[in-house]
Amino acid sequence: MFNFYLLIVILLISFIFFFLGLKEAKKLKLVHKNSLHSLPHYYGLYALLASLLPSLGIYFLMTIGDDFLFSNMIKSYIPDEVTNAKNYNFLIALAQINNSVEGLIFGTPPQWVTNAAEVWKSWVQTSNIIIVSLCLLTSLVSGYYGFLKINENFRSRNAVEKIIMTLLAASSVIAIFTTIAIIFSIVFESVRFFALIPIDEFLFGTVWNPQFEGAERAGSGQQGLSQYGAIPLFAGTFLISFIALCVAVPVGLFSAIYLSEYASSKERAFFKPLLEILAGVPTVVYGFFAALTVAPFLRSSGSILGLDVASESALAAGLVMGIMIIPFVSSLSDDVINAVPQSLRDAGYGLGSTKNETVLKIVLPAALPGVVASIILAVSRAVGETMIVVMAAGLAANLTANPLEAVTTVTSQIVTILVGDQEFESAKTLSAFALALTLIIITLCMNFYALHVVKKYREQYD
Repeated sequence: MFNFYLLIVILLISFIFFFLGLKEAKKLKLVHKNSLHSLPHYYGLYALLASLLPSLGIYFLMTIGDDFLFSNMIKSYIPDEVTNAKNYNFLIALAQINNSVEGLIFGTPPQWVTNAAEVWKSWVQTSNIIIVSLCLLTSLVSGYYGFLKINENFRSRNAVEKIIMTLLAASSVIAIFTTIAIIFSIVFESVRFFALIPIDEFLFGTVWNPQFEGAERAGSGQQGLSQYGAIPLFAGTFLISFIALCVAVPVGLFSAIYLSEYASSKERAFFKPLLEILAGVPTVVYGFFAALTVAPFLRSSGSILGLDVASESALAAGLVMGIMIIPFVSSLSDDVINAVPQSLRDAGYGLGSTKNETVLKIVLPAALPGVVASIILAVSRAVGETMIVVMAAGLAANLTANPLEAVTTVTSQIVTILVGDQEFESAKTLSAFALALTLIIITLCMNFYALHVVKKYREQYD
């Protein structure tokens, strides 16, 4: 609540400077008879941004920085008998102190934890006073500075646009660095995994049976209780994704063609939102639908036909996943088809083409890059899906191409490995990062190839 109220006060101060700047600009406009460079609201916006941005920057820097500072300072309050213990881990000790600070006390904590928590609380109180003082003082001073810059010669629109462009560029940089940080964190843990398990065993092994072992094994050729062959996981991932795409791509593409080329405006206004409702259904609901409705139906239908269908089959998960990603294909493809210039259609009709011929030979080739992009998005959504697979396809790492058998996927195994109280240093836990890295590389290669296809066919219509 402290942070919420502080941000509200900063916003109120910034809006006060906005109205002061707006009032001053209107006064200048009357005095100088409409000779101002910018509209009055730009002067108010400049005063608002001058007050808001520096104070928010100080707030976020100090809020993030004080945790790092307190974590380093608290080390001196941990007794030597604790730090010298054989099983000492600073992160565990820090978690105990933080739990005590937040009131999450289980049982009777050691006295040193209580003492350290009290010291931490005093630091937090001091930090809050400093943060409030600096943020409010910065907001007032910088806002007043921005207000003083308002005069008949000040180009406020240029200044505001420059600030906004800087914020947009900073947002792009943050997104890029976040992606890089995610990749490096996964690569770092994957390297630790491959130091324990040979990479050829992981990439080409056909048995996936990770277990927590008492001692880490290293060196190729050793056969322990655990086996980390990832081929069954990726085979199951692509099998279920292929089934899903066999459902989603035809249905979604045909729906987009009908809605954009054949349906009346009333039909389009009714069916398009109805179709896009599928995108808003939670994946856990799809998982229930697959496990309780589709899977039993497939099993009973298979028994009638003399087929042995597993109660948790790849077919059930793939069908429901295909239904889930239909909106990704249909909505994007519909937008792309509508974006094809009407002049191309008119040219086809002028040459004597029928409606079907125009759609098949002119509109769809022109919209092909966007259609491929929608399919790429559908593939990414299918490969990354977890809940439906866990509930409908099971966790059995079977190496099979039979859609009637139970399989598992990379994402469901990652969730299974990382859920619960795990030994982070073990090969089993680290294998989740290796799976994630391999999946990222495969998806990245698929995206590069798809972008090559898009570029190749787009050149025909430049």
